[in-house]
Amino acid sequence: MRKEIRPRSVPQPVAEYAQGVEVTGGRTLYIAGQVPLDASGNLVGEGDFRAQARQVLRNIQAIVEEAGGSISDIVKMTTFLTDMAHYDDFKAVRSEFLKAPFPAATLVAVSSLVRPEWLLEVEAIAVIE
Repeated sequence: MRKEIRPRSVPQPVAEYAQGVEVTGGRTLYIAGQVPLDASGNLVGEGDFRAQARQVLRNIQAIVEEAGGSISDIVKMTTFLTDMAHYDDFKAVRSEFLKAPFPAATLVAVSSLVRPEWLLEVEAIAVIE
């Protein structure tokens, strides 16, 4: 079971995420940071942030589905952006994949990732019932 935690004593989220997610039961799946590579290891969307974001979220979706769940089972997501100018684009693409109830989420601006052509990396935790 999944329950969103939104105490009145903390600020409400500034985007589509939960301040806290309480989960009872289920299996926990930890998803390593996903980057915009396809199954063959090819970069998807060089210089195109939205294409890269879609590939990253497709990779996460594939991992959760392989474990017997769905992308709606994600309870925590951490996103690393190399340029905060892409923040609104990320929110738009994320909304194509995630619907309420939203996971707890953290977004971090970083100076670079392992490869300079990668514009973002996302790691996630899912609880599959």
